[in-house]
Amino acid sequence: MLVIGGLAISLIPGLPEFSINPDMVFLVFLPPLLFEAAWYTSWNSFWQNRRSILTMGFGLVFVTSIAVAYLSVNLIPGFTLALGFLLGGIISPPDAVAATSVLKGVTMPKRGITLLEGESLVNDAASLTVFRMALAVIMTGAFTMQEASRRIFYIGDNGNLCGFSDWPYLISIFKIYS
Repeated sequence: MLVIGGLAISLIPGLPEFSINPDMVFLVFLPPLLFEAAWYTSWNSFWQNRRSILTMGFGLVFVTSIAVAYLSVNLIPGFTLALGFLLGGIISPPDAVAATSVLKGVTMPKRGITLLEGESLVNDAASLTVFRMALAVIMTGAFTMQEASRRIFYIGDNGNLCGFSDWPYLISIFKIYS
């Protein structure tokens, strides 16, 4: 409803143009929303289900990005595969705040809630990696799998280091990658 309402408002003639710097969204609006979503996550359950969560968080984003990339290349004349992956990186991650909000009013097994909430918190690292790699290919014309893999771990590790100030969680993070 918000998207439809925003679209309807944008079509009203004579309204002044309004734009928000994307950096402001990442610095001011998004962190409190993600913090609120993470606040209600059961971290013990998250760590118990980390393999499933990471597989879903990264796997679903990559599969969706690949599907969007190839579909857009076939449907949009002149669209390159790199542009398709850029679009896939933008639209592939589900919204962490929406998952948390919807799950508050639903009766569901605890493991299912943990998987959905955990996946929605993890998938941003995957989508940012797809987006950045596609943008790098568009700008430079080069892609290396080694750089993409390094970037995935870099984004995930830095997000974890910023998000967790408790040493047991930091130690658990390093155990995931060993």
